[in-house]
Amino acid sequence: MKFNELNTAKQKSPTRVGRGISAGRGKTAGRGTKGQGSRKSPVRFGFEGGQNPLYARLPKLRGFKSHRRIAEVIYTSQLNKVKGLKADNQALYEAGLISSPYAAVKLILKGEAPKKQVHLQSASKNAIAALEKAGGTFSLVSQLGRPVTSAKKTPKATK
Repeated sequence: MKFNELNTAKQKSPTRVGRGISAGRGKTAGRGTKGQGSRKSPVRFGFEGGQNPLYARLPKLRGFKSHRRIAEVIYTSQLNKVKGLKADNQALYEAGLISSPYAAVKLILKGEAPKKQVHLQSASKNAIAALEKAGGTFSLVSQLGRPVTSAKKTPKATK
Protein backbone atom coordinates (compact mmCIF):
# COMPACT_ATOMS: atom_id res chain seq x y z
CA MET A 1 0.00 0.00 0.00
CA LYS A 2 1.35 3.40 -0.99
CA PHE A 3 0.41 6.81 0.28
CA ASN A 4 -0.81 7.95 -3.14
CA GLU A 5 -3.00 4.84 -3.54
CA LEU A 6 -5.03 5.37 -0.36
CA ASN A 7 -8.80 5.68 -0.84
CA THR A 8 -10.03 8.23 1.66
CA ALA A 9 -13.52 9.60 2.12
CA LYS A 10 -13.95 13.21 1.11
CA GLN A 11 -14.07 15.52 4.14
CA LYS A 12 -17.37 17.30 4.68
CA SER A 13 -17.00 21.08 4.54
CA PRO A 14 -17.90 22.94 7.77
CA THR A 15 -21.43 24.31 8.04
CA ARG A 16 -21.72 28.06 7.54
CA VAL A 17 -24.08 29.16 10.30
CA GLY A 18 -26.21 32.27 10.51
CA ARG A 19 -26.78 32.62 6.75
CA GLY A 20 -30.57 32.76 6.57
CA ILE A 21 -33.60 30.52 7.05
CA SER A 22 -33.04 28.22 4.08
CA ALA A 23 -29.45 27.42 5.12
CA GLY A 24 -30.75 25.31 8.02
CA ARG A 25 -28.73 27.11 10.67
CA GLY A 26 -30.09 30.66 10.35
CA LYS A 27 -31.20 33.30 12.81
CA THR A 28 -29.88 32.08 16.21
CA ALA A 29 -27.49 29.63 14.50
CA GLY A 30 -27.95 26.89 17.09
CA ARG A 31 -27.06 29.16 20.03
CA GLY A 32 -30.56 29.38 21.46
CA THR A 33 -32.24 32.65 22.35
CA LYS A 34 -30.76 35.27 24.66
CA GLY A 35 -28.31 34.68 27.46
CA GLN A 36 -24.54 34.57 27.79
CA GLY A 37 -24.04 31.68 25.35
CA SER A 38 -25.88 33.44 22.54
CA ARG A 39 -23.60 36.47 22.54
CA LYS A 40 -20.63 37.05 20.27
CA SER A 41 -17.76 36.49 22.72
CA PRO A 42 -17.45 33.21 24.58
CA VAL A 43 -16.67 33.36 28.29
CA ARG A 44 -13.07 32.69 29.29
CA PHE A 45 -11.94 29.26 30.35
CA GLY A 46 -12.94 28.43 33.92
CA PHE A 47 -15.41 31.33 34.23
CA GLU A 48 -18.39 30.40 36.39
CA GLY A 49 -20.63 33.43 36.03
CA GLY A 50 -18.93 35.50 38.70
CA GLN A 51 -18.79 32.68 41.25
CA ASN A 52 -15.27 32.00 42.50
CA PRO A 53 -13.99 29.49 39.91
CA LEU A 54 -12.80 26.01 40.78
CA TYR A 55 -9.13 26.80 40.16
CA ALA A 56 -9.33 29.66 42.67
CA ARG A 57 -11.29 27.64 45.25
CA LEU A 58 -9.04 24.57 45.32
CA PRO A 59 -6.03 25.96 47.22
CA LYS A 60 -8.41 26.90 50.04
CA LEU A 61 -9.48 23.29 50.56
CA ARG A 62 -7.83 20.90 53.00
CA GLY A 63 -4.55 19.29 52.03
CA PHE A 64 -2.77 22.26 50.50
CA LYS A 65 -0.88 23.59 53.52
CA SER A 66 2.77 22.79 53.98
CA HIS A 67 3.45 21.23 57.35
CA ARG A 68 7.22 21.44 56.93
CA ARG A 69 8.88 23.00 59.94
CA ILE A 70 10.98 26.02 59.10
CA ALA A 71 14.27 26.24 60.97
CA GLU A 72 14.60 29.10 63.44
CA VAL A 73 17.57 31.38 62.71
CA ILE A 74 20.26 32.28 65.25
CA TYR A 75 23.09 34.72 64.50
CA THR A 76 26.67 34.26 65.68
CA SER A 77 26.52 37.52 67.66
CA GLN A 78 23.55 36.16 69.67
CA LEU A 79 25.61 33.23 70.97
CA ASN A 80 27.16 35.60 73.55
CA LYS A 81 23.82 35.54 75.43
CA VAL A 82 24.21 31.80 76.06
CA LYS A 83 25.81 30.95 79.43
CA GLY A 84 28.73 28.55 79.45
CA LEU A 85 30.88 27.19 76.63
CA LYS A 86 28.28 24.82 75.17
CA ALA A 87 25.50 26.17 72.93
CA ASP A 88 22.79 23.66 72.03
CA ASN A 89 19.01 23.76 71.66
CA GLN A 90 18.36 23.62 75.40
CA ALA A 91 20.86 26.41 76.16
CA LEU A 92 19.45 28.61 73.38
CA TYR A 93 15.92 28.05 74.69
CA GLU A 94 16.95 28.97 78.25
CA ALA A 95 18.63 32.15 76.89
CA GLY A 96 15.31 33.05 75.19
CA LEU A 97 16.70 32.91 71.65
CA ILE A 98 14.40 30.18 70.28
CA SER A 99 10.75 29.35 70.89
CA SER A 100 11.22 25.69 71.86
CA PRO A 101 14.11 23.33 72.64
CA TYR A 102 12.59 20.94 70.07
CA ALA A 103 12.76 23.43 67.15
CA ALA A 104 15.25 23.06 64.30
CA VAL A 105 17.87 25.81 64.50
CA LYS A 106 20.26 27.23 61.90
CA LEU A 107 23.31 29.34 62.73
CA ILE A 108 24.08 32.24 60.39
CA LEU A 109 27.05 34.61 60.38
CA LYS A 110 26.21 38.10 61.59
CA GLY A 111 28.56 39.90 63.94
CA GLU A 112 31.40 38.47 65.99
CA ALA A 113 31.55 34.73 66.59
CA PRO A 114 32.40 33.70 70.19
CA LYS A 115 34.62 30.83 71.30
CA LYS A 116 31.92 28.21 71.95
CA GLN A 117 31.08 24.58 71.29
CA VAL A 118 27.95 24.78 69.14
CA HIS A 119 25.72 21.72 68.65
CA LEU A 120 22.88 22.59 66.21
CA GLN A 121 20.89 21.15 63.29
CA SER A 122 22.49 23.33 60.59
CA ALA A 123 24.76 26.30 59.98
CA SER A 124 26.04 28.35 57.07
CA LYS A 125 29.57 27.71 55.80
CA ASN A 126 30.61 31.25 56.72
CA ALA A 127 29.28 30.87 60.26
CA ILE A 128 31.20 27.62 60.77
CA ALA A 129 34.39 29.21 59.40
CA ALA A 130 34.03 32.27 61.68
CA LEU A 131 33.31 30.05 64.68
CA GLU A 132 36.41 27.91 64.07
CA LYS A 133 38.54 31.01 63.45
CA ALA A 134 37.47 32.33 66.85
CA GLY A 135 38.52 29.03 68.45
CA GLY A 136 35.09 27.42 68.75
CA THR A 137 33.70 24.23 67.24
CA PHE A 138 30.52 23.26 65.41
CA SER A 139 28.95 19.82 65.37
CA LEU A 140 25.87 18.75 63.48
CA VAL A 141 23.18 17.10 65.63
CA SER A 142 19.71 15.81 64.79
CA GLN A 143 16.60 17.63 65.93
CA LEU A 144 15.43 16.78 69.44
CA GLY A 145 12.26 14.71 69.55
CA ARG A 146 9.49 15.66 71.92
CA PRO A 147 9.14 13.34 74.90
CA VAL A 148 6.34 10.80 74.62
CA THR A 149 3.71 11.21 77.31
CA SER A 150 1.74 8.20 78.46
CA ALA A 151 -1.94 8.29 77.59
CA LYS A 152 -2.96 6.18 80.61
CA LYS A 153 -5.56 7.76 82.82
CA THR A 154 -5.50 7.21 86.54
CA PRO A 155 -8.60 5.41 87.82
CA LYS A 156 -11.01 7.46 89.90
CA ALA A 157 -11.03 6.79 93.60
CA THR A 158 -14.01 4.76 94.77
CA LYS A 159 -15.97 5.74 97.88
